[in-house]
Amino acid sequence: MTAAPDATGTLTKLNQGVVRDALAACERTTARHSSTFSLGSRFFPGAQRRAVTAVYAACRVGDDAVDEASGLADAQQRLEAWWQGIERAYSGRPDLERPYEVGLAWTLERYDVPKEAFEELRKGFETDLVLSCMDSTDDLLTYCRRVAGVVGWMITPIAGYRGGNETLQAALALGNAMQLTNILRDVGEDLNRNRCYLPQELLDKHGVTLDELRKGSVSDAYVALLEDLALEAERLYAQGWAGVPKLQGAAKFAVAVAAENYQAILNKLRANRYDNLNRRAYLRTPERLKLIPIAVWHAWFPPEPGSTRHQEAS
Repeated sequence: MTAAPDATGTLTKLNQGVVRDALAACERTTARHSSTFSLGSRFFPGAQRRAVTAVYAACRVGDDAVDEASGLADAQQRLEAWWQGIERAYSGRPDLERPYEVGLAWTLERYDVPKEAFEELRKGFETDLVLSCMDSTDDLLTYCRRVAGVVGWMITPIAGYRGGNETLQAALALGNAMQLTNILRDVGEDLNRNRCYLPQELLDKHGVTLDELRKGSVSDAYVALLEDLALEAERLYAQGWAGVPKLQGAAKFAVAVAAENYQAILNKLRANRYDNLNRRAYLRTPERLKLIPIAVWHAWFPPEPGSTRHQEAS
């Protein structure tokens, strides 16, 4: 069933228990699927934290619609059902049995999260329906923007910010950097799902074949290919960090913690000599905790471009 908004478009008081449970479910979804994002969200004050995790949960449901489907037709059906839920949330009439819809509707009553960002996200998920390999680096960066960069666009209005479009562009860049880090970390896992986000132009440039990668071969040529993309990620991190001090209040610390953790994963991957075919680069809890004071400092004084390179969290 859907919620019945009152004359002001606000969810009725009769539904507050449902809203509370839905927001709690969104927080659990965030914690279950992204320890890095969840850690960063804890630095937001109450209402902002709930809104951020509601947005994450709404995005996650769309991602799962594609990844957990039994086939193309099932994925298309699931993705369309997810989008109808987004539409209901934006109309103020969420399905009360779907926590992500309720959580997003609650968020939209309080923060101006652009629907255009979800529309781009949908395009990114549609790419996953037919993806086998990216053609070019530009295609890869477009994909990163659509499935992750726009998340920064969604969260920035929740955080509050100054600096206008320049800050929004920095948020997009930071989201792109994080997604590119995910892609670099997960090449082996993606190959097992018959996906490859590495651009064909870079595979050709370095003389790397997918058959070699499927055999777990981490050659010098492959390391050079990934270093090209790691440098692009670092460029995006530098652009994204420039916008962090322009966020309001505790939000700058929340975003800084998430960014510091993602960048540390990139550094860990580099320290592993880019072996993302046979092992997974991740941070242990002590490593994450050690990064918190660094992130707080960088929230006020962003790192110089390239200054965090080769600094493995330990």
